[in-house]
Amino acid sequence: MNRHESMLRIAANSDISVLLLGESGSGKEVAARFIHEHSQRAGGPFVALNCGAIARGLAESILEGHRKGAFTGAGEERAGLVRSAEGGTLFLDEIGEMPLETQCKLLRILQERTVMPLGCYESVPVNFRLVCATNRDLRSEIAAGRFREDLFFRLNVFPVKIPPLREREDFERIVHELWRDVNGASVRKLNPYEIALLRKKPWPGNVRQLKNVLQRFSLLQSYGVTLSKVMDEEFGEAPLPQKETGIVAPHRTGAPEHLMMGGFRNFEFAYERLCDRCGERVGERVRRYAASPEWNLICTELAKNEGNRSVTAQKLGISRGCLNYQIKKHSS
Repeated sequence: MNRHESMLRIAANSDISVLLLGESGSGKEVAARFIHEHSQRAGGPFVALNCGAIARGLAESILEGHRKGAFTGAGEERAGLVRSAEGGTLFLDEIGEMPLETQCKLLRILQERTVMPLGCYESVPVNFRLVCATNRDLRSEIAAGRFREDLFFRLNVFPVKIPPLREREDFERIVHELWRDVNGASVRKLNPYEIALLRKKPWPGNVRQLKNVLQRFSLLQSYGVTLSKVMDEEFGEAPLPQKETGIVAPHRTGAPEHLMMGGFRNFEFAYERLCDRCGERVGERVRRYAASPEWNLICTELAKNEGNRSVTAQKLGISRGCLNYQIKKHSS
């Protein structure tokens, strides 16, 4: 078991506040849900809020709720997120992005363990477990005057650092779990060569980026697109030579020759051809193209349709994705 997983299990056995620290996409919300699901509050709600999305002026209502008629537009009573997490866990993601005025309100809630909904004159006691997450250095934010020091000490009771994907010892397990999530249990497993290709990359977007790549590969592999080509497009690099991975790539057969990636100049051109093949005929006005239409024809159709890309793509007999690619290519 990894150190951070051990720390998460220890945290789950208590009811203290937890602060999850880690890069964007490293799986902090997954860790927060793990704590909740393995705690005594697992039967209660798990309520999540991205603090960077709190609109100024609405923070009090979002956190503490309001009574009907408390302000213009308050047509019904709302409990607020804190009371919605009653008996469960309140997860505040990106706590470092919470506005200072909202930090004051959160500090009072944590100190008094009560909320006062807008339009009420009496405090309402609350019972919830707090888990926060951030990819920022909160001590630096304090020094810059963007985060309250007293709130930091309230949150930093049990800090747990979530390591980035490039430092995870269980990288292969994560890959297989994500692959099953994307495709289901019945799909083939990734082979050792593909695992080695994935392991060699730095993954600045962490688990989120890895999942995006696996989803893309899952969609394109039936067209003969290899994982190395998908990663070449993702990282803007040439595929790793076999001698660097130490594993010989398996020979793939059965893919149509005109869809094999080796015959294309680059991934984008292959994607364009795939888009062309996926175009559907719409009425008698649509002409089916074996390749993308000429640029002057595209411009003419765009002008006829007043810039409507969906209609233009239908009339040209290509997909909207292919049309967008052609516009981007000729605009650069």
